[in-house]
Amino acid sequence: MIVTNAFRRPVGLTAVALCSLAIVAVATPASARPHHGASRHAHAHHTKHHASKHYGHRHRLHARRGRFAAAASAEASTSQGFGGFGGSNLVAEARRYIGGNPTGRGSLWCARFMNMVLERSGHKGTGSDMARSFANYGQRISGPQVGAIAVMSRGRRGGHVGIVSGIDAKGNPIVISGNHGRRVAEAAYSRGRIYAYVMPAS
Repeated sequence: MIVTNAFRRPVGLTAVALCSLAIVAVATPASARPHHGASRHAHAHHTKHHASKHYGHRHRLHARRGRFAAAASAEASTSQGFGGFGGSNLVAEARRYIGGNPTGRGSLWCARFMNMVLERSGHKGTGSDMARSFANYGQRISGPQVGAIAVMSRGRRGGHVGIVSGIDAKGNPIVISGNHGRRVAEAAYSRGRIYAYVMPAS
């Protein structure tokens, strides 16, 4: 088909195509066109969701940092607490012998080991091989403290003595002592067994 203009000249298929496109554009209903408001709403929702995830990540990160800082502060406080009494030297000296028996005795040597550690750390000992001799030694304190000497009962087998190197989550002292399983060992003891805590004499 050939369309002609007012001067009866052929217009050609190009003009027909343009005219058809214009008609289609006019006939397209508004509901079929892109909704810019919906697009903006979706973008705002995505931005808000991303911001919420970012805030949650930062909140968890700060919480972890807070726990790490608290743990570091507690560790520093403990170190200062026993360092002031020279307890760090006692603990370090006692740990040198873990797994062995430096006293040469086959039995009843926990007090001998405690005296040896004290003397090699520059302190006076009790001069006795009896664990209970430490109950009246040094300065009595009310509870477990790193660097203190723990004196405990051992039922019918007598007593036991060692140096406190830590405190577990239940409040029980962790003690380095001789003759624990026939060797120097570091282990937690029930706090109910301890009847005296003393700080070493200078």
